Amino acid sequence: MIEFHFETEFKLSNAEKYRNWVSKVVTTEGYTTGDLNYIFCDDSYLLEINQKYLRHDTLTDIITFDYTIGKAMSADIYISIERVQENAVSYQVTFENELLRVMSHGILHLAGYKDKKEEHKKEMRLQEDEKIKMFHVEQ
Repeated sequence: MIEFHFETEFKLSNAEKYRNWVSKVVTTEGYTTGDLNYIFCDDSYLLEINQKYLRHDTLTDIITFDYTIGKAMSADIYISIERVQENAVSYQVTFENELLRVMSHGILHLAGYKDKKEEHKKEMRLQEDEKIKMFHVEQ
C-alpha cells in the first residue's frame, strides 16, 4: 500500500498517478509493494527527525526509514518540500521533476543503490532519470 501524508500545506495534485508510478518504480527494481508511506513536510520537521534519529544537524531533502522484508518494500519516506523547491531552482528543473527525483531516490536506496562515492552518485542519477521518464509515460 502506498500512502501520502502531508505535514505541510503541500498536496499532490494527482495522488493516484503518483501512486501508480511509485508502484511501477518498485516493480522495476524487482520488489513488491509493502507499506510505503511518503510524508511530505517542511525543513524544520525533517531537521528534527535528522537530529533525533540520525544525530545529524543538517538540512536534507529526504530521510528514508527502511522496513523492507525480503522483496516486500516497506518504508517511511520523509521529504522536505522546502528542500525540493530550493533544489529545483538550483538545478534549474521544474518542481515536479525534482519531486520525482527525490521520491525515486528513496525507492532506489531501498533497492540497494548507494550515493556516497562518485561512481555510485552517477549510477543513482542515471536510475533517477529513468524513473522520472516512467512518470511521463501514459499510464
